[in-house]
Amino acid sequence: MQAIEKATALRDDPAIKPFTLEALALTRQLKTSLELIKQFDEAIAQLIPKLPDYPLFASLPGAGIALTPRLLTAFGEDRDRFKSAAEVQQYCGIAPVTERSGKKYWVHWRWQCSKFVRQTFIEWAAKTIVSSFWAGAYYKQQRSKGASHNMAVRALAFKWIRIIYRCWQSRTTYNETT
Repeated sequence: MQAIEKATALRDDPAIKPFTLEALALTRQLKTSLELIKQFDEAIAQLIPKLPDYPLFASLPGAGIALTPRLLTAFGEDRDRFKSAAEVQQYCGIAPVTERSGKKYWVHWRWQCSKFVRQTFIEWAAKTIVSSFWAGAYYKQQRSKGASHNMAVRALAFKWIRIIYRCWQSRTTYNETT
């Protein structure tokens, strides 16, 4: 950003001046946005450990400081919000949708869902491949069956949601051996 502010134009064409001002305005907006994001991150880091479900989500393999708050927020604190793990899978768009007409059917992912929540589960599931023994084995099994990387990670996320839901309902932390 400093380099852009100090840069000199290659030409003295007066038509370039508005674009130079626009670039400066955008860099200042970006700088302000980055400062605010830092403040949000600090506020989240202070608040999240105080929440009652924090230990549960912090115990998940691969969650770390970035995904623990996102996973906790996806589930929330209201245990009556979701009646089953399938509802969570549908809410976040991990559960596949099957459309049928006559003898034909088509399976695709859910379009009407929270994309950010879906991305949270997919990113986290991908991280668990190396941090959880069974998740790594399941991923390899899916790949050996011909699933692409993305398909295998989504299938893993589908399984993980069932496990997290059970832990969330019983208020128990995740235990790899169980």
